[in-house]
Amino acid sequence: MRSWILALAMVFPAGASLAGDDEQAALCAEAEERYVELFGEPSADAEGVRVVIMYEYSFCPREITVKVGETVRWVNVDKRTSHSVIVKGQPESDRAFPEEFVEFTFLTAAPAEEYLCGPHWERRGMIGMVTVIE
Repeated sequence: MRSWILALAMVFPAGASLAGDDEQAALCAEAEERYVELFGEPSADAEGVRVVIMYEYSFCPREITVKVGETVRWVNVDKRTSHSVIVKGQPESDRAFPEEFVEFTFLTAAPAEEYLCGPHWERRGMIGMVTVIE
């Protein structure tokens, strides 16, 4: 067993990312480019809100940490697909069509919880994670 663990360590050294992480990073870079193309500024510059981009059946970034009282804006930068957001304990949002967004303000602290796109979470795996801190 020890040689098997050593072999894994050689294939995946500490700090290395898996192919899925690299693919997600590339996808999110593409999503950010599309955001800038549509809105003329980086998503990080959105005033007073935390932006999560919905693109190619993914949330970018996939995992976020926000403070109590912070608003998250999910922005759809796809060309033809609508998305929604379901946050635990809340009804599903309206659909956000291309270049539209939905927002939610987190009012209580919560450990890491999944949120998802109503029409795309099961077949497409469009699931994100949010942690709300004080």
